Amino acid sequence: MRSTSTEDTLPQQEGKREAQGEWGGKTKGVGAYADVNGIKLYYETQGTGHPLVLLHGGLGAISMFGPNLPALARGRQVVAVDLQGHGRTADIDRPLSTELMADDIAALIKHLKLERPDVMGYSLGGGVALLLALRHPELVGKLVVVSTPIRRDAFYPDILAQQGQVTPAAAEAMKQTPMYQLYASIAPRPEDWPRLLGKIGEAMKKDFDFSKEIPRIKARTMVVAGDADIFPPAHAVEVFGLLGGGKRDGGWDGSGRPKSQLAILPGLTHYAIGSAPALASAVIPFLDEPTP
Repeated sequence: MRSTSTEDTLPQQEGKREAQGEWGGKTKGVGAYADVNGIKLYYETQGTGHPLVLLHGGLGAISMFGPNLPALARGRQVVAVDLQGHGRTADIDRPLSTELMADDIAALIKHLKLERPDVMGYSLGGGVALLLALRHPELVGKLVVVSTPIRRDAFYPDILAQQGQVTPAAAEAMKQTPMYQLYASIAPRPEDWPRLLGKIGEAMKKDFDFSKEIPRIKARTMVVAGDADIFPPAHAVEVFGLLGGGKRDGGWDGSGRPKSQLAILPGLTHYAIGSAPALASAVIPFLDEPTP
């Protein structure tokens, strides 16, 4: 899959830019658009070093990572992306799916000539990161998956019921939420809010189960969840097990450790974990660890 070479840096964002979002706070970075895979994808870069591609959650944007953005950028180059129809990336005429968005990120990695960047995704972004690692394994270094189930039936029943209520008809009521306030402040077409809800609602209705595919992931992977997440902690343990974890004692010298890692962060909900400083504190040692 090839991407075009056109890249339009926003005139108002040349050099350093600072954006204020209601959900996640300030971001500082160089903002640009890349024409890849048929979409004009917005991304920001900050920091130097080995690249980390950072992917936000559904109905969110780059800024939802809050203080974790600068924390991660202190030791690496963070390339944070607004996914299709989110943030500063306008929607295009196609469904909203993790498979298609994974191909977008693959095209962006090639466009920016990133050498096996690490990839970290939260919620929807975690699903995109997983599909990227499965569909384009040669492009991914380490993988961090935050608050992301691999089976639809892993969600608590009340969460599935709430997902069923996400439709264009809910657009007006949801204008009171921080998700809409962030969207309206930065989206190229704020009037697309009902369209986004419709597309993401349809995507959430589809059944999925990647249990058989997860063991094929080659990247060293860290699974992260809150202990009050939208699925039970046992599901994160299940994913860790599919990646080879939890099979044996790690040994006094650590020689029996699996290549992947698991973190259940105490006291964190699905809605707080993305911007909680505990997330960066857990993830950074994993990213910094040399790859054998």
